[in-house]
Amino acid sequence: MATSISKEEVAHVADLAKLTFTDAELEAYTNQLQDIVSLVGKMAEVDTEGVEPTFSVTKNVNHLREDKADNWHEKKALLKQAPEEAADLIKVPAILSGGEEA
Repeated sequence: MATSISKEEVAHVADLAKLTFTDAELEAYTNQLQDIVSLVGKMAEVDTEGVEPTFSVTKNVNHLREDKADNWHEKKALLKQAPEEAADLIKVPAILSGGEEA
């Protein structure tokens, strides 16, 4: 793993991403990235032998409701206001085929 990051490397990656930074910003980002690389290096030194992977640190559970249409009667009123409808749905222009009718 790389142990240091140069200002030139940061400038090169910024150029690849089509980003422009001042010299002061490049210096600041280089320092921040170097701190991150150093921290990752320290974390790699930690002995994790026998430690079970943690997927969540809380016991939060998603409480989902049943997916049912409670206001189905309002759909007809909505469709009446739509510019176009087809098959009981609001018809919109196609976006993946360039907007032409399918």
